[in-house]
Amino acid sequence: MSESEGDVIDISIPRSVADLGIPVSLVHDLVLRQALVQGRTSTLRLSAKLALSPALLTPVIEDLRELRYLEVQGVENRDYLLAPTDAGRAQATDRMTLSRYMGPTPVSLSAYTAIIARQHAEPTANLEQLKEAFSDLVISDDLLREVGPAAIAGGAMFLYGPPGTGKTSIAERLLRVYDDYVLVPHAVEVDGQVITVFDPVVHEPVPEQPPDIDPRWILCKRPFIIVGGELNGSMLDLAYQSGSGVYLAPIQMQANNGILVIDDFGRQTLSPQALLNRWIVPLDRQVDYLSLDYGLKFQVPFDAKIVFSTNLQPTTLGDEAFFRRIQSKILIPTITDDQFEEVLRRVAEAHGIDMTPDAPTHLRWMSRELGDGDLRPYLPGAVMKILKSICVFEDLPLRLDPGMIERIAHIYFTHAPERMDEDVPSVSANTISGGEPPTSMFSASKTESAMAGAGAGGSPRDWTSVAAKAVSAMRSEGEDREGS
Repeated sequence: MSESEGDVIDISIPRSVADLGIPVSLVHDLVLRQALVQGRTSTLRLSAKLALSPALLTPVIEDLRELRYLEVQGVENRDYLLAPTDAGRAQATDRMTLSRYMGPTPVSLSAYTAIIARQHAEPTANLEQLKEAFSDLVISDDLLREVGPAAIAGGAMFLYGPPGTGKTSIAERLLRVYDDYVLVPHAVEVDGQVITVFDPVVHEPVPEQPPDIDPRWILCKRPFIIVGGELNGSMLDLAYQSGSGVYLAPIQMQANNGILVIDDFGRQTLSPQALLNRWIVPLDRQVDYLSLDYGLKFQVPFDAKIVFSTNLQPTTLGDEAFFRRIQSKILIPTITDDQFEEVLRRVAEAHGIDMTPDAPTHLRWMSRELGDGDLRPYLPGAVMKILKSICVFEDLPLRLDPGMIERIAHIYFTHAPERMDEDVPSVSANTISGGEPPTSMFSASKTESAMAGAGAGGSPRDWTSVAAKAVSAMRSEGEDREGS
């Protein structure tokens, strides 16, 4: 858990109701709800449910006994057995019309704000450490030299580039630059209302919780939340649950002290302008403003590292005022031939797939001819998944060769309208098994027609030569254009 020098906040187990920093009436309500639901309870069971020590609960129980809301029905191993009285049941039932929250006791807003500030991330990393953190990706040192400073610096990040270049994969690994833990509260109290923060889907607790911290907090890995096209405006504000009378924290509050990735930015039902207008102040001042259902507005920390990821043109997403508030803007480009082959090798090895020596060259050619026109790291994974499906369906060995690549291309890539009426034969299982190959589905390519010089009379083609010549021709054309 991070800690700023001179900023010492007591997170030890509270010993009295005054130490909780929340209204006594809320504590009474929580005890009575548990007693009503359990029918018969005890001090220790209440302690476990409410995340409060038995020593703190004892005077609370005494207060409720004096109010004749609770009665002692016996003692078991020095633990009081408790049950609500008729008046206690009536009081609990009445109060449950306002709120049915029955989880751990919430922390105060002031305590939450102070601890979020104390846990502000200040990671440090160098190139070698970043290479280790991103070792499962094929990524150039030049790109890491841009990603690294952006990851450890304050402020938001903007990742942009063509589809399939690995922006999401890079964003998902940014959390690896952190090597500490943070405290996340079960819930926060504001004006007597309960806002739930901890979410087991979002927050990952450490296996063993420290015994000497306030159990209303959970020690977790720094949060990482990624949202895409499903993001809408309601997810950025408190969500009031009318059935329970409880508020759910918005995603940026759940992500405090961690990372929040807005993936596919610009493709949400919430327009980029609406999102930017909602966050223009939080991005600038690191505070957010939320409102309770009845209009009370209050301030909360905005301490998540926001990462926007998009394959749209940045100029279509925001104006100068927005981009001025984003410190780091990083282009994630397409990859080189060598990087593509390394991705392919890793993916094939992970799937247990053999490759012929000419398969990488042919797959690169296929990507440039039928796909994106360049090389992107998503393609090998997609190819291998289709290959495995084909091989399972037809009981074939897991092997990637030019013939199989051709068949996968028929399935994966859409055909251009001008080529849909052409007689492009399908690749049969016999071909994959080593039979006579048909004319290539790439035969409509002018590049191949000019460069192949093979295939007459149905003889097998030298795919390595064909693809290599095609790539060479494309490079020559590009150099000619540059020279002119």
